Amino acid sequence: MPTRVEVWGDYACFTRPEMKVERVSYDVMTPSAARGLLEALYWHPGLRWVIDRIHVCSPIRFTNIRRNEVKDVISARNARAAMERGAGELYLAAPESIQQRAAMVLRDVRYVIEAHFIMTDRAAPEDNPGKFQDIMRRRLERGECFHQPCFGVREFPANFAPCRDIPPCPEELKGERDLGWMLLDMDYSDPADIKPRFFRARLRDGVMEVPAMTDGEVVG
Repeated sequence: MPTRVEVWGDYACFTRPEMKVERVSYDVMTPSAARGLLEALYWHPGLRWVIDRIHVCSPIRFTNIRRNEVKDVISARNARAAMERGAGELYLAAPESIQQRAAMVLRDVRYVIEAHFIMTDRAAPEDNPGKFQDIMRRRLERGECFHQPCFGVREFPANFAPCRDIPPCPEELKGERDLGWMLLDMDYSDPADIKPRFFRARLRDGVMEVPAMTDGEVVG
């Protein structure tokens, strides 16, 4: 049985990986971002969320902002040295590492995520799809989550609610729109060689169909 979740917020940033310095958002929420949002609402080792389609329920609008970002990462060499010596600095001094960077983000976003889940080999004997479906339904109705879901970055929180009726497609999104190559998700089938997978995203009357990872059109 599919799960429908309506999500909305003031801003969103689903960063294009080809942009190395400044953040530029995709036009639409990516499937991997949608999966992460559902996992914030309900995660269990016995299930894995699969995104089927994303409904874009508000016009696509961009705006430019500036954000404070930490430019450094903790060095693995420093961490190793601290472990060997038993002392060392394993932190980043934020005042010294912060940079202001421009970002092109989405504003006034609203989506409906349609998804289903599959059982994994980590499910317990007493676990079953009906049980997980009921838990997810109750959590949505109560507004419960493991941590605050967000639209791409922590500063952009996402509101959520169960979707009973899909909002109508905005007039300007009717017809077909080619969104270009979009990140589908990371392929973890080989833990020693994790790869990004991309698909050609198309919006038809405000709906983006998400292919399966094994689909022939998905490339790595």
